[in-house]
Amino acid sequence: MWAWIFHKFTGWVLVGYLFTHIAVLSTSVGVDPASAQAGSDLYTSTISGLESLLIVRFLEVGLLAVAVFHILNGIRLLMVDLGVGLESQDKSFYASLLLTGAIVVASVPTFLGGKLA
Repeated sequence: MWAWIFHKFTGWVLVGYLFTHIAVLSTSVGVDPASAQAGSDLYTSTISGLESLLIVRFLEVGLLAVAVFHILNGIRLLMVDLGVGLESQDKSFYASLLLTGAIVVASVPTFLGGKLA
């Protein structure tokens, strides 16, 4: 039951992120006249501004966790649908949680590190 709930939740979070991502990027496609004279376009300044916020970096770590779990649980569900691992669904669910945690923890220094060029 928990695997189903987490999978549905992460799916909806990814759909929400997709629409938010499209909305933010579509508003920054044009060129700001003030920054065009300085040689910088609106897209670059928007991305730089977002990357400089620590909360955005934490949200990116959360997005990574959601995406990795959704992928791993989806693979687990595919295997179950194919008849592989029917007797050990609970163990494979916990394994996907553990692997998600390991990937996210290993990625935290990259996401929360210094500003990228």
